[in-house]
Amino acid sequence: MTEEVSRETPPLVDKLFPRAAARLSAYAELLATQGTLRGLIGPREVPRLWDRHLLNCAVVERLVPEESSVADVGTGAGLPGIVLAIVRPDLHVDLIEPLLRRTTFLQEAVDVLGLDNATVVRARAEELPPASYDVVTSRAVAPLAKLARWCLPLCVEGGLMLAMKGSSAEEELDGSERELMKLGAEVCHIHQLGGDELAHPTTVVSIVAGRAAGGSRHGRHGR
Repeated sequence: MTEEVSRETPPLVDKLFPRAAARLSAYAELLATQGTLRGLIGPREVPRLWDRHLLNCAVVERLVPEESSVADVGTGAGLPGIVLAIVRPDLHVDLIEPLLRRTTFLQEAVDVLGLDNATVVRARAEELPPASYDVVTSRAVAPLAKLARWCLPLCVEGGLMLAMKGSSAEEELDGSERELMKLGAEVCHIHQLGGDELAHPTTVVSIVAGRAAGGSRHGRHGR
């Protein structure tokens, strides 16, 4: 498969996200060109941008309540944050990333794509005010226990931490149980998303934040 062919919009995108297809295609092009040139996406990832990255991130929206405020921690090139902002205009997504070269790309992407529901925030998760978001997402950032120390405090009470994980999800969750309870986690669950649609379903660990994690009922951009 050539890189050019790989960047064509798959029919599945029009089926699952018809209103978002044009913007998703524009974002795919940005990742395949500027994202690669700037070292945010490896050249070997270009042929599988849709399969392993864009669609895998897009199905995470199924776990996000309507009109949520979302923080995507360690968003990198905008995965899953930009994808969520594209497919869910009702969300407000903060793209959390400490590195300047990445935030520069993110801001350019937000501007080019016309995403008025996404904001680039150059910061580390631990620098953000606690209990600020309804949902906190992450993808391939850190082991679950460490990730929870960054993400759960950002959630409002009753909010969701959604961590995209691979085959180690169950093992990580079992090994992190004590740490998660200390952080106020109330309910933990492993979701398999897109099993009937995607060649590579998305595994997400969802954690409901309790009072110890957040302490407030309303996020910064809450309903």
